[in-house]
Amino acid sequence: MASDWTRHHAEKSLERILPRIQKDLENEIFSASEEWNQFEHRLRREFPRLFQILVELYGGHYDFFFHLEALLAATARSWMTRPEDLKALDAERESRPDWFLGQEVVGGALYVDLFSDNLAGLGDHIDYFKAMGLSYLHLMPLFAVPHDDNDGGYAVSDYRAVNPELGTMAQLAEVAQRLRSEGISLVLDFVFNHTSDEHAWARAAASGNSEYQAFYHIFPDRHMPDQYERHLRDIFPTVRRGSFTWHEGMGQWVWTTFNSFQWDLNYGNPAVFRAMVEEMLFLANTGVEVLRLDAVAFIWKRLGTDCENQPEAHKIIQAFNALARMAAPALLFKSEAIVHPDEVLRYIDPWECQLSYNPMLMALLWEALATRQPRLLEIAMHNRSRIPEGCTWVNYLRCHDDIGWTFDDSDARSIGIDPGAHRHFLNEFYTGQFPGSFATGLPFQFNPANGDLRISGTLASLAGLEQAVEAEDPHLVDMAVRRIIMLRSIVMSIGGIPLIYLGEEWGLLNDYSFATDERKARDSRWVHRPKTHWEEVARWEAPGTLGRRIYDETAQLIRLRKQLRALYNGGMEVMSTQNPHLFGYIRQKNGQRLLIINNFSEHPQTMAENRLRLYGPGYRFIDHITGETHSAKAPLQIGPYQFLWLENKPA
Repeated sequence: MASDWTRHHAEKSLERILPRIQKDLENEIFSASEEWNQFEHRLRREFPRLFQILVELYGGHYDFFFHLEALLAATARSWMTRPEDLKALDAERESRPDWFLGQEVVGGALYVDLFSDNLAGLGDHIDYFKAMGLSYLHLMPLFAVPHDDNDGGYAVSDYRAVNPELGTMAQLAEVAQRLRSEGISLVLDFVFNHTSDEHAWARAAASGNSEYQAFYHIFPDRHMPDQYERHLRDIFPTVRRGSFTWHEGMGQWVWTTFNSFQWDLNYGNPAVFRAMVEEMLFLANTGVEVLRLDAVAFIWKRLGTDCENQPEAHKIIQAFNALARMAAPALLFKSEAIVHPDEVLRYIDPWECQLSYNPMLMALLWEALATRQPRLLEIAMHNRSRIPEGCTWVNYLRCHDDIGWTFDDSDARSIGIDPGAHRHFLNEFYTGQFPGSFATGLPFQFNPANGDLRISGTLASLAGLEQAVEAEDPHLVDMAVRRIIMLRSIVMSIGGIPLIYLGEEWGLLNDYSFATDERKARDSRWVHRPKTHWEEVARWEAPGTLGRRIYDETAQLIRLRKQLRALYNGGMEVMSTQNPHLFGYIRQKNGQRLLIINNFSEHPQTMAENRLRLYGPGYRFIDHITGETHSAKAPLQIGPYQFLWLENKPA
């Protein structure tokens, strides 16, 4: 909350700035006075908070008030030019701010070119998304990028232009409108830590323009880069070492955390913050409802630290949040912070990011699958999964990125696990090197300095389906499918928005053809980014096929999730099953209580009847998955990789 001092000075500043903005927008205000009144109400509501943040970030700059006025003017103009249907959505979402917390929300993610070739083709699949039950669709980066290396779209050259191979901004706005009319919210990436070296700002900087050189972190020699690099980690160590790139044309060093063609923006410069706000609001006005904030941990640099998760990074996002509430109230933020679980939690707040990827759950589900024991998962979910009211996790099993073993070392040590040795075991297991492993994954970015390694692979290949199909063993195939569906059941029921990386609803296996493409061969993540061949999908749709089984069981879980009011966001409590292979939790909301139990073993397991009796009066439980009745007068029998969604139904 803003202090009295801040509120007083915010009011004084607004009194000085607002008349000038009104004069600049005189014609727009005259023709739409009610819309202006709505904006002014939101501005006065949010401005004290925004002012305090901006003073803390930029108050020492001599031109602070110039940037502040320009920022508010751009925000006001964005609202006044916002399409009417989006203003109607704003009003609806302000009246129902918890809309994204309901159990009806189910997400999908895809690359447009890999799923449907282009945006025009994507529109032809809207009925497919509806049939699956999706209400949230994340299109992976689709903006203009360098033709060659572009980090899978995460090196943006223009935030206001779609990659011509995919379509146009007009087509994107049309797709957003069509999705919205069918109850599906559009999600896009906001790559705001860096631009590509082909962005107009970077080109201007490279040509010697000092104004745009100040948009980036550029150094004349190695003195400061060497000082910083004492504390920085390498993100892509097999590609290059260090976080700085020599630019021959400028004769200077550029900060490039990820790849040499991705230049980190300098958020210490208020002009950068203002410019990126304008890009953000432009995207909001195309119909984007959720922005995935990419690489949030890296956006502020401080000498003597690892330059991750700095306090100012949070302030930048909080300021974005305040401005979005003024000019695009329907817009939500989703954080992408693949860092320590405790740091992930710090980005989640109604006044910062209302949604967050849940990398800890993803990693620990795979950990439990490899060990057959959910001990680490249980302790982590108990200690590190609670988030503020009004926010939610986005839970996923696979995404476009790799799997990093994101768990807390002290959690591991508390149950007798050596963290380093355990990560080594997991890497061996999921690359198929550990004896008896069912997984077929590829290593990603091995760092010889610390032994760090991450894993690439599709859900199905990592869960054993690729190995089972090659062996032509029906039993192994059945076990692999059971693993896939059990994991999917957990993300559907544990609390949050489940996200399916599309293509995996059919059990797609690793695609090794990336190795023959010189643009992709060095990045093993392309193994789990296969192109959807719809002629093959048509064959899988036939009854009795393996793909059809995986799709149908997934679709059943989605339908069931939407019917059960206990699965509304929140209310998850880890339970003790007193069986090392079983993972159980309680979901309780809106007068309904579910006991959910998952067997992480390929062998049948039991839970003692006295444990079951603790979770409901009487002795009768109904399993919503199968419709079967279970009695608490006898031990509960759980088959290999079986999961139960139990509701107590006293006779």
